[in-house]
Formats: sequence, structure tokens, C-alpha cells
Amino acid sequence: MPSPSKPRVDATAAAADLPPVPLGRGRLLREAVSDSTIAVVGAPFALAARLIEREGFAAAYLSGAAFSAGTLGIPDIGLFTLEQLAEQTRVLSRSVTIPLVVDADTGFGGPEEVAACVRALEDAGAAAIQLEDQPADKRCGHLAGKRLVDEAEMCEKLAAAVAARRDPGTVIIGRSDARGVAGLDDCVRRLHAYRDAGADWLFPEALASRDEFARVGDEFAATGTPLLANMTEFGVSPLLSLDDLSASGFSAALYPVTLLRVAMKAMEAALGMLADEGTQESLLDLMQSRGELYELLDYDPAHPEAWLATASRRAAAAQAPSPRPATHRPPEPG
Repeated sequence: MPSPSKPRVDATAAAADLPPVPLGRGRLLREAVSDSTIAVVGAPFALAARLIEREGFAAAYLSGAAFSAGTLGIPDIGLFTLEQLAEQTRVLSRSVTIPLVVDADTGFGGPEEVAACVRALEDAGAAAIQLEDQPADKRCGHLAGKRLVDEAEMCEKLAAAVAARRDPGTVIIGRSDARGVAGLDDCVRRLHAYRDAGADWLFPEALASRDEFARVGDEFAATGTPLLANMTEFGVSPLLSLDDLSASGFSAALYPVTLLRVAMKAMEAALGMLADEGTQESLLDLMQSRGELYELLDYDPAHPEAWLATASRRAAAAQAPSPRPATHRPPEPG
């Protein structure tokens, strides 16, 4: 496997094999957070991305952890390549019209590699690109054993990312993992430096309490810089509601692996029932029906030619700036 710190030289060429998704979705993302605190839900595959859009969420997320585990079957330790990430970005971005936030981990190297990464992901349809301050052999942000690169090195990478984007609306997100390594004060200091280096949004990873979220929100309230919270399950952060995060000054909440975790648990249960009963009959009420699948795909099996005839129009719609995405929150259960 190629070194995760150096992308192959044909990464941008690979992204050019198909027409690029035109720019403009970053602007939609910026507009969405100007109205309310939004939920950005991780899409483990394209059909899930379509469901996220249909249910009215403002943006979808390509999580490095979910991509590593769910698509490649490997741990989240910086093993996938830029080409693999760009291809998944292309698949997800072309399946929806809402903005896609892409977790680019450490950017695949130094400033030059980060610039190539931004160009490839932007061409593939990313509305926002997230970069973190760990070294190439990174770890999940909610696990022990993380290390940090020098603050100056991260600032150089963020500046390179900003300079490389073709659309000034594309959002560059600076994530710091310093809270779990050197403490909250160092995390806040780094975030200020990352903002000064050009990061549009800031992402303090693995905050450990409600008070810490409020502290970071207060720190950046006067700057107007959008803040991103990671509401991943089974981590060190409390699972705060969107209202609570909004009150703390955060503009967006990530749910990076939620759908994948729910789907995998459901599949585990289904396999157990299939093994025990020798039939899937008792699972039918828990399944998405064939009709529901076709509805989500906008496909009438009686008229496949109609789907094919509109393919060019769908492609054109995917390449045009989308209408402003809905920012309403899904109703509370019950």
C-alpha cells in the first residue's frame, strides 16, 4: 500500500476522469450555518446520503473513520489514499445536491501535498475539507495515544489549503486534537493560530464536558468563526443536543458514524435471526421495501427508459449550485 503521507502523482488526473462537480456548494454550507446550528450526518454510502438529503438535513459528512471501517474494512489510522478518498467524495457528492463535508485527515503530507489534496477533493465535489493537526500515523480523535504536529507546521498546511482552493466558498476546517494531548488551553491557543492561518471553521476535537464546549464558544464568540462539534458516540465528549450546542456558540454538529453503527448493529441482529430461524420472514417488517428503495432512487421499474432519459438532467443538476438547503431540524422522536 502506498505511504499515506504522499499521494500518488496522478490524484488530480484521476479526479479529472469525470467532469468536476462545479463549485458553489461551499457557499450553501456557509449560508446554512448563518441561520441555525445544523446537523451534519455521516453518509456511509450513496444511498444513505440520499436519505440524509430527503429527510431535510442541511449537509452530509464523509467521515475518515466510517470510510476506513465501513468501505475498506481497516482501522482509522491514516491508511487510505487520496485517490480512494477522492473517489468516495465523487460518489457521495454526485448522489445528492446538499453540501458534502469531507474529512481529509492530515492532508496526506506537507503543504504541497495538502494543496494537491484540496484540489482533488474540490474537483470531486467537496464543499468543505477538514484537516487535523496529528501526524500521518494518526489515531481516532477520541482515543488515547495521539500525537500533535508543531503548530507552525499545521498553520503552513492550512495556509496552503486556502491558497489551493479554486472556489473561495469552499470551507477549510482546522481541527485540533490538542485537548486530549496537551489540555484545553493549548487547544484554544492552537485554534486561534489556525484561524489566523486562514481556516474558515474551527473544530476542537474531543472536548470532555459541557463546560468545555461553552468555554470554546465564549472564546470565539467575538470572532464570528463557525465552530464544529463532534457528537460521535462512545467517545469522551458528552452527547449534547443541537439546542445546547447552539447555546454554547457552535454552528454545526457532526454525527460521523451514527448511521453506520446503527446499520451494523441491525445487520448483526438480522444475521443472528437468519442463522437461528433459517428464513428472513420475521425480518420483513424491519426492512426497507423494494418500493421504498425505488422511491428513494427516483426509479420506476415499469419505465426504466424514463430513468435513463433523465440521466443527463440529473447530471446537470448535480453540477449546478443547489437551492439553499433546508436547515430545519428533524422532529424529536415520540
